[in-house]
Amino acid sequence: MSSVLGVSGVCVLTSWANRLNRTKILGDFKICPHIEHVYNDASADSSAEFPDRASMMEVRLQAQEDEITLLKSSLADALRRIHLHDQRVCGVEEILKVFLPPFDNIPSRDQQLPTSTVNSVGRALLPLPEALDGLPEFLRAPGPRHAWPASTSPVCYKPSIKMFIRGRPITMYIPSNIQNYEDLKMEPPSERLQLDWVYGYRGRDCRANLYFLPTGEAVYFIACVVVLYHINNCTQRHYRKHTDCVRCLTLHPDKVRVASGQTAGVDKDGKPLQPCVHIWDSVTLVTLQQIGLGTFQRGVGSVAFSFADSGAFLCVIDDSNEHMLSVWDCNKGTKHAEVKSTNEAVFAVEFNPIDSTNIITCGKSHVYFWTLSAGQFTKKQGIFGKYKKPKFIQCFVFSLTGDVLTGDSEGNILTWGKSAADIKTLGKGAKVFLFATETFQIMRQTRAHEGSVFTLCTLQGGALLSGGGKDRKIIRWSADLAPERECEIPEKFGAVRTIADMNGKELLVGTTRNAILRGTFSNGFVAIVQGHVDEMWGLATHPSQNIFLTCGHDRQVCLWNTEEHKLDWCIILEEYGLCAGFCPNGSVVSVGLSSGRWVVLDLLTREVVSESIDGNEQLSVMRYSPDGSFLAVGSHDNFIYIYNVTESGRRYIRFGKCNGHSSFITHLDWSKDGKYIMSNSGDYEILYWDIAAGCKLLRNRFESKDREWASYTCVLGFHVMGVWLEGSDGTDINALCRSHSERVVAVADDFCKVHLFQYPCPKPKAPSHKYDGHGSHVTNVCFTHSDSHLLSIGGKDTCIFQWKVIGGEVGESKERLASNMPSVVTKTLVSVNIPHYSTLLNIKSMLLL
Repeated sequence: MSSVLGVSGVCVLTSWANRLNRTKILGDFKICPHIEHVYNDASADSSAEFPDRASMMEVRLQAQEDEITLLKSSLADALRRIHLHDQRVCGVEEILKVFLPPFDNIPSRDQQLPTSTVNSVGRALLPLPEALDGLPEFLRAPGPRHAWPASTSPVCYKPSIKMFIRGRPITMYIPSNIQNYEDLKMEPPSERLQLDWVYGYRGRDCRANLYFLPTGEAVYFIACVVVLYHINNCTQRHYRKHTDCVRCLTLHPDKVRVASGQTAGVDKDGKPLQPCVHIWDSVTLVTLQQIGLGTFQRGVGSVAFSFADSGAFLCVIDDSNEHMLSVWDCNKGTKHAEVKSTNEAVFAVEFNPIDSTNIITCGKSHVYFWTLSAGQFTKKQGIFGKYKKPKFIQCFVFSLTGDVLTGDSEGNILTWGKSAADIKTLGKGAKVFLFATETFQIMRQTRAHEGSVFTLCTLQGGALLSGGGKDRKIIRWSADLAPERECEIPEKFGAVRTIADMNGKELLVGTTRNAILRGTFSNGFVAIVQGHVDEMWGLATHPSQNIFLTCGHDRQVCLWNTEEHKLDWCIILEEYGLCAGFCPNGSVVSVGLSSGRWVVLDLLTREVVSESIDGNEQLSVMRYSPDGSFLAVGSHDNFIYIYNVTESGRRYIRFGKCNGHSSFITHLDWSKDGKYIMSNSGDYEILYWDIAAGCKLLRNRFESKDREWASYTCVLGFHVMGVWLEGSDGTDINALCRSHSERVVAVADDFCKVHLFQYPCPKPKAPSHKYDGHGSHVTNVCFTHSDSHLLSIGGKDTCIFQWKVIGGEVGESKERLASNMPSVVTKTLVSVNIPHYSTLLNIKSMLLL
C-alpha cells in the first residue's frame, strides 16, 4: 500500500471510498473532493461498462460486512502511510514539476493539446506505465501494467522520440528546455567551410603526376583534388571539379592548360559514376572541356597532350579490361579515334613530340608503337630480341634524336629505334611482322638502377634524369647516357616515383611514400609535402595550440602545424594507431593501438612516457575528462577502461571499468563536470555512466537528458539525431564533432562527404552544408581549439583536409535551440492528447496538499 501516491493507487482508493459511501457505512467520514472528482472522471467509462455493478453491491451489502471492515482498515492504513511520507513531499513536487506544467499555465478542461504524430523515423511518446519507470518506487502502482483505467488516455511523463537503425528502435529523451518538439525549425548553419589546405600527395600508386608551372606552382593531386602549391609563397589553390579520385595528370604544351582524369567510383546507393577527363585552366581554375563522360569504363589511367600540333589532341587510356586507347579533339571535346589496346596493365601513353600521328604506350611486358591514319590505328610491338624481356616497362621518354628511352623493372634503360625487318632477330611471333617494312627494336641497353626504373625526365640540352625504386637514387645522364651525377633520397621517403624540372635549377621529386621533395644534387633534398601512406582513423587537436595529431595503419604518428601547414614531427610505432586524445594540459597525447595497447607521448621529446594494455582487441577512443584527472579508453572488447591521471598526464592508475555494452565501443564523451560518460557502441546503444560512483551504469537514461557534455562526438544522441539520413544502416556516419562554441556540428560520412549542421540538430532530415573532395570514406573530423578550422581525414585516400570556418554571426548564443521555442511555458507535456487532463491536475493538487 505504499504506492498510494501513484496515479493508479489513487484510482483504487477512490473506488474503495465510493463503495463505502454507497453502503453508508462510513458515517461522518467525508471523501476528499479531489478524490471524488478523480473517480467521477477516471471511472466513468468503467461504470458504463458494468452498469449493474452498483445495484449488485447494494443487494449484497449485508453479506459483505467483513469485506467492508477490511476496506476501512486498508483505507486507514493508506492514510497513515501518506502521513509518513510527508517528509518526501518536496521531492515529489520536484518530480511532478518535470512532468506537469505549472498551475499558472494549465490548459482549461475544454482545451486539448496537439495529438502526437509518428513520422518516418518513428517518433513516439511513451505511455504512462512505461513513463513511470523513472519514478521512485513509492510513486509506482503495484500490479500489472495494464491496470491503468480504460477511460484515461496514455500520458507522456517522459517526452521522447524514437529513431530506427536497421530496425532497432533507439529512444531519445527530449531535454526539459524543449517545450514543443514539433515546432523546432532546422536550418543550415550560418557558418560555412572553405578548403584551406590539403596535406598529402598520391605517389604510392600513380605515375607522372607532378609538374612545375611557370607561375611557380607545383601541380599534383590527392583524393579528388588537384593541388597547385606555390613553392616559394607556401600557398595552395585547388581544382575541385572532380567527383571521384584523380588518377592521372598531364600538362599542355602551353604550360597553362591541364588535363586530369578520374576514376569511376560509386554514389551513396552503390551505383557506378561515370569517369571522365577534365581540361582546365591552371590560372583561373575554370573547366574548359569535359572529355569522355559515359565513354570510359572504371576510370582513366593515363592521359597525354599532343605536341607537334600545339596540343590540339588528347590521348586517353581507360581502365577497362581492353584498356581502350582513344584520341580526342581538345577544343571540340569530340572523339577522333578509338581502339582496343591490350588486356595487360598500361602505365603510360605519349604522343611523339614531332609527329602527332605516332603514339606509344607501355606497361606489363609490352611497348606498343601506334600509328593513327584516317581515324584508324595500326599497332606494332616492340621487339626485345636477344635482350631479356622485363616484366614491366615502367616509363618512357623521347630523346632529342627521336629515339625512345624506356625504364623497366630490371633496372635498365632501353634505347629503341627503327630498323628494317629481320626475321632472324624477331624471335617468337615473327610471323606477325612478315609484311612489315620496319620494326622497333632495342638499339642499346644501359644498366641504371638496382630494382625498377620508375621515372625518366628529359632536361634542356638533352640530359636525362632517372629515378630508381629499390636503390632510391636519382641519376643524371648525359645525352649519350653516360652517368654524370647521382644522389640518394632518405629511406623514410620511399622510392622515387616521378621527377619534375624546376627551370633547370632545382628538382621536384615525388616519392612512393607520398612525399614531394625539393632540392639539388649538391645540397640534397628536403620534403615540402608529406602525408600518410595508408588508411587513417586517429585524429586529435591540441587544446590550446594550432597543432593536431594523426595516426593510421601505416604505423605513423604525425604532429601537424595548422598555421605553417607543415609536419612538425613523425614517429613510427610497432603497431598501427587508431585513436588519439590530448591531455587538457597539452603536454602529452595518448594513442590507442590495434592490439589493446596504448601509449602516452611527450610532445616535446616525442618519447613514450607511459604505456598500458587493456584487453587484446583494438582501441577505438581515447578521451580525457575536462580537468584531465581521468582518461577513458574505449575498446573493441566492449569495455571502457577508466584511469586516474596524475603527474601532468605522465602517470596512470586503473580506476575502474565500465561494463554493460554488448558490442564494441565506438564513441564516448565526458560531462562538463567530469563525473559522467556518454558512450555509443557498435550495436547502436546509448549508455550513461556515473564514473564518480565507481563506473556505475545509469539504468534510467531519462535522468541524463539535461546533462551538459564537455565534447560531443557520439554519433547517437538526441542533439545530433538529425544528422542521420533516412534509411541509414548505422555505419554511414563514421564520426562527428561539435564545435567548442556549441554552434555547429561537423559530420564525417561513408560517402566521401563532410557535412556541417547547426547544433543542436535533433530533427530528422535536417539541412546541412555538404563538402566533397575526399576520395574515400571520411574517417574522422575535429575542430581546432579556437573553432577557426576543421580537420577531416580520409580512409584509403590518405589525405588530410584543413577547412577554414567562415561566416556565422558574432555573439550568436549557443542556446540557439531555445530561441525556436515558445516562451510562455518552461516545462510542459508535449505532443499528446489527454481527454482527462483534469484528472491529472486534481491528482497533482491532492498530492501537494
